[in-house]
Amino acid sequence: MAMLHVVYRFASEGTVRAWEDSTARAQWDVQAAAFARQTGRRSVRGSKVWFDSQTATPKNPTPPAKWKLWLVNISAVFPLVLLFNLIILPYLGGLNQLVRTFLLCLCVTALVTWILMQRLQRFLKKWLYPSLQAFRGRVTTCSS
Repeated sequence: MAMLHVVYRFASEGTVRAWEDSTARAQWDVQAAAFARQTGRRSVRGSKVWFDSQTATPKNPTPPAKWKLWLVNISAVFPLVLLFNLIILPYLGGLNQLVRTFLLCLCVTALVTWILMQRLQRFLKKWLYPSLQAFRGRVTTCSS
């Protein structure tokens, strides 16, 4: 399904209102209803908005499903915990179990927060946020 955006430009608020209330516009709406449907509408003022990158994306993209977030988190945490247990914890065997667990949590949380999660979210962006990709026209969706 092709996506079409219509942009109307007016010289003043008065001409906008005149067009909105005109019979010509009402006739165009009736004719367009046969082959198109309105999915959204936005009014903006000034030309700056066309060059502002903030307006190119939806204001509030829907968050990913919880199971997707869980899968991304487990794919970041599990390998780190496994490596930490296999490589580092044997050298910390003399420490108290509470201290070892604290160090494990400290290291894994830091690595996931500042390194892995950002890369995973960037890598899986199209899977996590398919509605954003469709909005930008990079994913085609078919509807019946």
